[in-house]
Amino acid sequence: MASYSYQGKNAGKPVSGQIEATSEAAAAEALMKKQIMPLSISLEKKSSSDGGQSLANIELFVPNVTLADLVMFSRQMYSLVKAGIPIMRAINGLADTTTSVKLSRTLQLVNADLEKGKPLSNAIAAHPKVFSRLFISMVSVGENTGNLDAAFLQLSYYYEQEQETRKRIQSALRYPIMVLVAIAGAIFAMNIWVIPTFAQMFKKFGSDLPTMTKILISSSNFFVNYWYVVIAVIFGGLFAARQYIKTESGAVKWDKYKLKIPAVGSIIERSTLSRFSRSFSMMLSAGVPLTQALNLVSEAVDNAYMSQQVLKMRRGIEKGDSLLRTANASHLFTPLVLQMISVGEETGSIDQMLTEVADFYEREVDFDLKSLTAKIEPILISIVAGMVLILALGIFMPMWNMMNVIKG
Repeated sequence: MASYSYQGKNAGKPVSGQIEATSEAAAAEALMKKQIMPLSISLEKKSSSDGGQSLANIELFVPNVTLADLVMFSRQMYSLVKAGIPIMRAINGLADTTTSVKLSRTLQLVNADLEKGKPLSNAIAAHPKVFSRLFISMVSVGENTGNLDAAFLQLSYYYEQEQETRKRIQSALRYPIMVLVAIAGAIFAMNIWVIPTFAQMFKKFGSDLPTMTKILISSSNFFVNYWYVVIAVIFGGLFAARQYIKTESGAVKWDKYKLKIPAVGSIIERSTLSRFSRSFSMMLSAGVPLTQALNLVSEAVDNAYMSQQVLKMRRGIEKGDSLLRTANASHLFTPLVLQMISVGEETGSIDQMLTEVADFYEREVDFDLKSLTAKIEPILISIVAGMVLILALGIFMPMWNMMNVIKG
């Protein structure tokens, strides 16, 4: 949130001061609620000597705040707030005890804002690189409803599930990635050392070589003589792809393609839908309005394509459509999930049904991750078999032909 300076009248007397709000209109509305008639509202400009009220003043090379740090912070805040410890004292204590350097320095800045009289949600909102909008909104709802401890408890559950899902995916993908790296290393070694050695031998015999052998030798010669071109093309392609993915359209297309990758795409899709369902349920159970919850959840799914579809759901609801209808039109959910959403709308327990949806997707993801290796192994074996076939056709066949010539 931004800081605004205002001048106005309260019961006919001139007043002035500062107020935190998301926009000038929001600032004016907040002043009206305080019985202050605003005459002028202007955005405050932060000076470079502001004392470092953003992460721009924190060293760039300090490790980022991890999910594990946020889980621990949320758990500790829940315990401290529930025990009746004042917020400033709790934040100050956690700033001294946390193992994350960036989180510690961020909490120190948050504590400084709290000393100036800012609410906790406004203080953490100044650090979007550490605290997501979802986190900030949950804290804001907790402050306004007097259930700040429950908000931190929900956040800890949410981040624990997110951390566990990411660990399972990383563990399942570790084996295939190592195999692919080994295959790439083998191809590099073949082109640099193996194929040139055989090429010299074939050249001495002067025999007619098969087409596959000529292709292998030509590719090896190009790799040896123009290795810098190969490296430039690889890194140039990766850089261009990275820049394209950073664009809005590129991010949507790439994230949509990820959901269709064989063996892995369905896992990514259901994992993302699980994140959507759990975060959406958490926001609704905290009392966040439906459209605002969808807007926040669209940022939490971490997939540009799904985020686009969720925003379409929000626009549909704003036009008067039901959640079930907009969910059906998004083509994101299975019939079983749509049925559970329908039951949730009818019974007024959408948050509970979405929690069931999240659990359902997480069980499916867990099962698929356990069988992922079995699914990927045939693909990896096919790649290795293809390499062996190429070697057999390109290197061993000329050697067999030469042996036959020598025997004859």
